[in-house]
This record gives sequence, C-alpha cells and structure tokens, in this order.
Amino acid sequence: MTSPSRRRSPLAAESRWAWLFLAPTIVGLAILSAGPIIAALGISLTKWDLLTAPKFVGLDNFATLLSDRRFLTALRNTAFYTVTSVPIGLVLGLGLALALNQRLRGISWIRTAYFLPVVTSTVAISLVWSWIYSPDSGPLNGVLGFFGLPAQRWIADPFWAMPSIVVMSVWQGLGTTVIIFLAGLQGIPEEYYDAASVDGAGPRARFRYVTLPLLTPSIFFTGILALIDSFQVFDQVYVLARPGKATEATVPLVYTIYENGFQNFKMGYAAASAWILFLIVAVLTAVYFRLQNRWVHYQ
Repeated sequence: MTSPSRRRSPLAAESRWAWLFLAPTIVGLAILSAGPIIAALGISLTKWDLLTAPKFVGLDNFATLLSDRRFLTALRNTAFYTVTSVPIGLVLGLGLALALNQRLRGISWIRTAYFLPVVTSTVAISLVWSWIYSPDSGPLNGVLGFFGLPAQRWIADPFWAMPSIVVMSVWQGLGTTVIIFLAGLQGIPEEYYDAASVDGAGPRARFRYVTLPLLTPSIFFTGILALIDSFQVFDQVYVLARPGKATEATVPLVYTIYENGFQNFKMGYAAASAWILFLIVAVLTAVYFRLQNRWVHYQ
C-alpha cells in the first residue's frame, strides 16, 4: 500500500518548482514595488531637501497638504479627468469593438490602425495634438472657422483645457480598450446568439441580454486599468499643457509630486502627496473589486 507521503510527493515537487519559477517575479515585486512604497512612507514623515539630512516631522506634511490650495486644485483636476476619460473611453471602445467585430476584407488592417496610437510615444502624440490645438494655425480652429464659429484657445482656456486633454487621452487609449473588447466579443459562443434568435430576440435584445452580460469581465478588466491609469496622467499634460503656465486647470496630482520633489526639492512633501495618491487609488480599486459580484458575470 502506498504511503500518504509518497502520494503527496508529486504535488509537493510541483509546488517547489512553482515557487522556484515565481521567485524572480516575487523578488522583483518586493524590491522594485513594495520596497519603494515603504521607503516613500518613511520619507513622507520627514522634511528632506536631498542636500541635508532628513528631519522627522511626523504627519505635518499630510496636514499641510489638506490646506494646500494647489494640491486641492490638482486633486479636483485629476478627479475631473478620471470621471470623464474612463467612461467615455469605455463607451467609445465598446462601440468601436462592436463595429470592428466583423468578417470583412481588410478588417485586420483597420484593427491595427486603431492600435497604432498605443505603441506610439506619448510625447510625440502630444506634440501633434499641440499643433491641432494651436490657437493661431491649428486645424481644429480652422474647422471651426469654416463653419463660422469663433476660434478657441483650447489648452490656454481654463474651461477647455482639461476637456482637450481628455479628448487626446481617450483617442490614444482607444486601441487597448478595443483590443480587449474584441477578444471578449470573439470569446462569446455563437450558440448563445442562435438561441436568442430562435426565441425572437432582435439585435438590441441580443446585445442587452447576451453580449453585454457576457462582456462584463472584459469591461471590468478594462475599467480597472483605465481607472488606475487615469490617476497617473502626466506625460501628455506635461508636454501639451505645461501645467500652471497657461492655466492651473491642467495641473494633475502626479505633476504636483514631480514639482514638489524635483523642482522645489521638498521630497517629504512630494512623498506625502504620492502616498495620498496611492491610498486614493487603492481604496477605489478595492471598492471596484468589491462591487464586481453585483454586475460581473462569468461563464
């Protein structure tokens, strides 16, 4: 009769091999992710200018941030960017994925064209859009002039500045959203649509009761990526808007971290801002995961 220890030995060997292959990733996450997060928490409790020794100040940096007008403005700007860019990107991405989920000649080339902005440098894209938004010679104002509408200052206008950045960011991120939604659409079994058609369901009913419920895992995954990414907006804002020079309406949270840490050399203050950003993203992500049981349907 085989002993229990011998019966467990293959499973134990597989477990050891699994940990061996996972070790580089785990060590990398611990050193490159968890380590800096903990270090930033320690720095946030100090006053440090990179030149002199850090001075422990406790929670003073956090208390000061709560009354810092520029930080609160950046928080409001980032919140506006998130609540506009995330839903707009998801809706447009889903619509394009439905349109591209067709068996047509050359459809693969069209899908590739939509993905090109994702692999293009954000700096290069921002420079192109700065020309599009140019108040003097930009094509966007040229189109407005053709229809007899007044030219706009776009990025320099406090009202249009952040919406302009949202438009550019949504356009650039559509490729990722479309690819994920396309994968989700193509993973839905055709039998479900056939059964719905037999029951008399039209295109709208099939989308509502078949496509949308079975696509919720893709929506959930894309939504969490877009949510986290929206709070880290920096490159396009830095290049396109030069935050604070034209209007403070374009200053995001990440820019204030860069500004305090690498322009004003207030590393403790910057680390406190980074930790507040980390906590906001962590709480929203936890709530998002908590709510998935109410609307995400797995096959």
